[in-house]
Amino acid sequence: MRDTLREGFARLAAGHLDEASACCRRLLGAKPDLVEAHFLVGLVALELKDHATAVSAFGSVTRLQEDHGAAWANLARLFLVAGQPLRADAALTKAVEHHDGNPLVLDLIGSIHGLLGDQDEAAVWIGRAVLEAPDNVAFLVNQANSHMFLGKLADAEAVLRKVLQLSPENPNAHWVLSNLRKATNSEHVEELQRLLEREDRNPRAQAFRCYGLGKELEDLERWDEAFEAFARGAEARRGTVDFDEDSEIEMYDAFSSVFTAEWFRQGHAGFDDPSPIFVVGQPRTGTTLVERIITSHSQVHSAGELKQFGHSVRRLADYPGTETALGEARNTGRRYRCRKTGPRLHGDDGEDAWHAAPLCRQIAAELPLHTANPESTAASQDRAPDPQPDGCLFASFKQLFADAYPHSYDQAEMARHHARYYHLMAVWRERFAGRFLDISYEDTARDIEPNARALLEFLELPWEDACLEFHRQDAAVTTASAVQVRQPAHTRSIDRWRRYERQLAPMRQTLEEEGVPTGLP
Repeated sequence: MRDTLREGFARLAAGHLDEASACCRRLLGAKPDLVEAHFLVGLVALELKDHATAVSAFGSVTRLQEDHGAAWANLARLFLVAGQPLRADAALTKAVEHHDGNPLVLDLIGSIHGLLGDQDEAAVWIGRAVLEAPDNVAFLVNQANSHMFLGKLADAEAVLRKVLQLSPENPNAHWVLSNLRKATNSEHVEELQRLLEREDRNPRAQAFRCYGLGKELEDLERWDEAFEAFARGAEARRGTVDFDEDSEIEMYDAFSSVFTAEWFRQGHAGFDDPSPIFVVGQPRTGTTLVERIITSHSQVHSAGELKQFGHSVRRLADYPGTETALGEARNTGRRYRCRKTGPRLHGDDGEDAWHAAPLCRQIAAELPLHTANPESTAASQDRAPDPQPDGCLFASFKQLFADAYPHSYDQAEMARHHARYYHLMAVWRERFAGRFLDISYEDTARDIEPNARALLEFLELPWEDACLEFHRQDAAVTTASAVQVRQPAHTRSIDRWRRYERQLAPMRQTLEEEGVPTGLP
């Protein structure tokens, strides 16, 4: 039996999932309560992206052996993916309590802390994994990202240099390194070009290298070459993501048709709490800048880009019947409000929850915020006072995202998505008159103080000079702006997209077809 178990793990390590699965069946047929066999089933299921089987398998492990820290850590990660942060938090507590020092588990615990928004704790656990396995490239890359999120850019670069000594072709390390600092010479550009000339059929690896190359070519003002690199990277990345545009169209249509002015006039009860502040906007439009201005205030705490609201809305969608759904809307607001930043409370549904200080949250603009939090305020971010989406769309097109914004790798898809957002925001402005403040990134970057003062006045917060020193905050930033927001506001990126007007013609044509003004003749 031990030989079969060793064979199963070896087959898994070699990527032979069918053979590893066959070993699992033989093992469990002979001994249904064999802990290691259930754990192997979970690992195989993870590779197959069969999350339901993985949860069942790791759950069996913890029932058979409650102190199995690795199984608890994997459950925590799976619960997060499934949109169950409270269960993830509980499983993470068990993983921390029962881990055996395995660096793989230490790194996983760190990653989960990061996903839950605690970057300081994530850094501690990832650092422990690196101490146990100082030459593990995956752990080092995670550590470099952790340093970047925490603003330790020199430390991040030092770790990446070590990664590239150990693994000179590592695509993720090259990409992060490109984004840490402005290129001043062609040394790294030439290295990336050499790597791209080699035959490599891994599209994710190609995307990392292309986006890193494009960023450095843009730093060097080699505009045409930069766009060619971005376009090549976008094409590679688009082949690795699923974007169900029909489903997105249905979602946007539903928001407009369900949440009508009449519906809001009926006064449906939500969770009345004036403290949440929502910063909403398309990616790469300056939302992180606005969030940092607000959270520099002593009376505001940032919870980061939490996913609880989106998860709660999806949970709400599963409730049949209007009355039940309206009742659940209140719970959506309460669940979002109760998070792990203050004295512990007990949720109405029996789950542990946490009371938070005044919050600043950054989420997608299409969520029906007013339904869940009628007393909340929102700041809406745009790239220009007059509709001119070219800048923010190009900023997205040249950014390699993790698992978000699958529409951003094709000019036409990106433009159609923006059109849906643009038209829905027009609906919200009509239905939420006076409930949110439109902010121009360009105006704010050019003259930060009057715009910051207007923002705080809208939020009914007293002025504090610290809001002009947002870049001095040491709080973690996990958005694509993690490096930029460590600098004072600047206008260097404004109108940079004009360097690429010819290449962006398909995007602009699609915007015009969708009825979105571009602000250009």
